Amino acid sequence: MAPTMFLLLLALCAVSFNQKFAHSEGASQAQRVSGKQRGEACVCPFNSSAWVFPTLKYERVQRTVEGCEEAIENQENQVMLSSERLPQMQALLQNLSARLEPYLYLRKAGLHSALWLSTLGQELKKLEGDISLLHSQGESKETKTLSAETRQLRIDVEKMYHFDTINMKTIKEKLRYLKNRAESCRSFPKDFHGKYSHCTTKGLISNISSPVVTKISPFGKSLISGSWGKQAGQGGSRDSDSYWVQPLASANNWGNTLRLYPSYEKFMASAGHRDVTFAPTISHKDANEGPNGVLYGDAFYYHCYRTADVCRYNLTSGTVARVTLPGDVGFNNKFPYCYYDCRPYSDVDLEADETGVWALYATMGSHGNLVVSRLQWDGAALNVTHTWETHVFKKAVSNAFMACGVLYATRYADESKEEVFYAFDTGTGAEDHALALPLEKVAKGAASVSYNPVDRQIYMYNDGYLLAYQAVF
Repeated sequence: MAPTMFLLLLALCAVSFNQKFAHSEGASQAQRVSGKQRGEACVCPFNSSAWVFPTLKYERVQRTVEGCEEAIENQENQVMLSSERLPQMQALLQNLSARLEPYLYLRKAGLHSALWLSTLGQELKKLEGDISLLHSQGESKETKTLSAETRQLRIDVEKMYHFDTINMKTIKEKLRYLKNRAESCRSFPKDFHGKYSHCTTKGLISNISSPVVTKISPFGKSLISGSWGKQAGQGGSRDSDSYWVQPLASANNWGNTLRLYPSYEKFMASAGHRDVTFAPTISHKDANEGPNGVLYGDAFYYHCYRTADVCRYNLTSGTVARVTLPGDVGFNNKFPYCYYDCRPYSDVDLEADETGVWALYATMGSHGNLVVSRLQWDGAALNVTHTWETHVFKKAVSNAFMACGVLYATRYADESKEEVFYAFDTGTGAEDHALALPLEKVAKGAASVSYNPVDRQIYMYNDGYLLAYQAVF
């Protein structure tokens, strides 16, 4: 075939092919193609893009399809696995429901399990032993009454074992009441009533004066937490007339220094002080946590850093003694004073009064209610001698102090006033919820409130201000 004829047939084929497949380019009918004469040949332009296969798009679609197939397969496997495990889970749930059913009944009925009864029996046994010891040491009408009431409580507990007819809460409350009365029988020293007539003849505090001292802390108003006052012990101390300030310099939560002034005049003039460092650092085990320390006799009592311990720093020897408070004590900001506005890390509060040094705190066993423990230094060790449980929730209190063996609790009234609203007498176990004794303030927060048995004044660390009031019995 002649070369010219071959080229012509090739051009006609290309035109025909474009006519069939040009729909992908938007063409729906045959197109006219122009050519050029080159010698004896007719040359036409040739474009093959119209039928190029979209390889990249095809590979992307194929990968998507494969991914969908894998996802569907995974879902099918999960459904199959769930179908296999569902009967097992249902059986386990039915088993747990059956096991919990008796306890659900006890909860609805207001009763507790035999484990609680056993614990209650142990507490009652210890109380019976304490009362028997009291009775043998000195028989009295009160010890006879306590013995009779304890025997009746033992009968009630035995009934609970057999019939579950008495509410556990009622029995626990009665046990608390009897334990408090037993503690009260042996709490005060024999010469107490003669030595402190204002405590026994006039009863509770009847009035609190307006501030008789108002002063900015020598450390400035920026340190809003701490404690201060007059040295609370009587006799035998080189610092018996001292005034002291203990600021919390680290985040208003921890401290390790105590500032002492030899007299009231020096304190008011912010002169002649000496600083005592009772722990190497504010995170040392002997550092102070919380704003509620007290200077009593030759020692500073405070809450030990991150523990349920009370520390006693001896100003003369520079040594620290400690004792662990009884029960599962809440510390590390678990039960701080918290009425209206929480005072961080005020879990354990150390106070002093006519009878000695006290620790105020809360435990899990008391359900967060205030617990009062009396402390005693025997010359070699620090001990807890008595413990009472109150009915006032610690986080519903802004602060507390002791006077004549009576716990007084305060609450926030407004930005210019606190109010003493509650009292618990450790001598009788009696509580008074009807008090309304105002404490005027300069600032909003009451970091610490303490009573001093020497001058019968109440001292408040008021967000960097130092206030003192006269207590009237």
